[in-house]
Amino acid sequence: MKKRFASLWFRHLTADRLALQQPELHGVPFVLAAPMHGRMVITAVNTLAEEQGVAPGMVVADAKAFLPTLKVIEDQPQLAGKLLRAIGFWCIRYTPCVAVDPPDGLILDISGCAHLWGGERAYLKEVVTHLRRRGYDTQMAIAGTIGTAWAVARFGKATPIVETGNEREALMHLPPSALRLGPETVERLYKLGLNTVGGFIGMPHAALRKRFGEHLLSKLRQALGEEEEHLSPLRPVPPYEERQPSLEPIRTATGIEVAIGKLLEALCKRMAGEGKGLRKAILTCYRVDGKIVKVAIGTGRPTANTSHLLRLFGLKVPEIEPALGIELFVLKACKVEDVDTMQETLWKKAEGLGNTALVELLDRLESREGTCNIRRYLPDEHYWPERSIKIASSIGEKATASWPECRPRPIRLLDKPEPLEVTAPIPDYPPMLFRYKGETHVIRKADGPERIEREWWLEPGDHRDYYQVEDDEGQRYWLFRSGHYSDRNQWYIHGFFA
Repeated sequence: MKKRFASLWFRHLTADRLALQQPELHGVPFVLAAPMHGRMVITAVNTLAEEQGVAPGMVVADAKAFLPTLKVIEDQPQLAGKLLRAIGFWCIRYTPCVAVDPPDGLILDISGCAHLWGGERAYLKEVVTHLRRRGYDTQMAIAGTIGTAWAVARFGKATPIVETGNEREALMHLPPSALRLGPETVERLYKLGLNTVGGFIGMPHAALRKRFGEHLLSKLRQALGEEEEHLSPLRPVPPYEERQPSLEPIRTATGIEVAIGKLLEALCKRMAGEGKGLRKAILTCYRVDGKIVKVAIGTGRPTANTSHLLRLFGLKVPEIEPALGIELFVLKACKVEDVDTMQETLWKKAEGLGNTALVELLDRLESREGTCNIRRYLPDEHYWPERSIKIASSIGEKATASWPECRPRPIRLLDKPEPLEVTAPIPDYPPMLFRYKGETHVIRKADGPERIEREWWLEPGDHRDYYQVEDDEGQRYWLFRSGHYSDRNQWYIHGFFA
């Protein structure tokens, strides 16, 4: 298989990123600058500034002299490198071999990949279109060598696709800087009248080496494919995934449990070594007949306890239908979190929510088939009673607020207030009786009102006047009137006291 490479060039990489983060910069000529030898020097420009004659390397004061409206933003160190790595990892969807090409490019080894998109022309269009939609001014070229692809992407005027073997013709009319030479070498070539690569590509190598050194010859040979050039591809962080193929298709529950056990041992060993714990995992079973069966488990807190996770999957084994047999098991940890290390002691009097056995029991209960739904609630900073609590993401989550103690609150709060038929006297007096679910309750004691204003920044509506009332049977309720007193007031019940 012949080698094919693609070069991506981001003409205004950091400026494009800044424009995406700050939409107000659209339509404004701006540059990024950094201090250098006591002066602010331009390091990157956007398209509008470039069209006005501003270029990287200029002193900011000189640029503002002929473009007073130029906006200057301080450059961020290492921003370009971080952006290239992020875009490079995104480009792995197009090829598994992507390398960063500082300061503003990427090199893709696309050997054997382009046909998946219908050919190199469709492949190039797909990549460039997606990156331009994301806001990056991108140019791309494809060739049989890295050097030629790099040169055509930045200096080519004809086709961006160069067939293998046509590298010499593609380079002939390009400037010397297309060979990735240093500025001193390029300047010397121009002084000698060698304004294109074709002006010296046919010269004897001995003469070029004597005047310009080995570096020029090396770059020329790499561009022509006469010298191999190696890439240092990005290595994505491998996912928390384990695979277990079967020599013979597995059809029994025991065999499935053994396979899951082996997967969990390998996965938990890796997570424990990295201080991680599993929160959610999916087991995918590939059957001989081509069908795929999936089961999932979740945990209340991150754990790398193999036996506990095996018990959770054991509850799911009856849901796996092996049919003619399963030939491949894939276990993937979809959600992984850092494990909080705890000081272990031999005797413990009160562990509370830190008790590992309690957490594992809750996980087993939730994994059982049925409607066993266990939740832990924490206080939330809201005035509106319905929003004053939130579901904890894990059993170990710490509360960021405290329960209000200045006013009593019901032990049971309804998800949604239910309307009542109420008989009430003059304004700000509690009701004398109310009718709820067909029963009439005569009120003997009451306390209130407590006015709770609606959170206007979240939704409009009336305030509420809450009353704590006790009926003639000693039952206590939390009632409220919506809005100011009127003949058409609506009353509601919202909670029950112990």
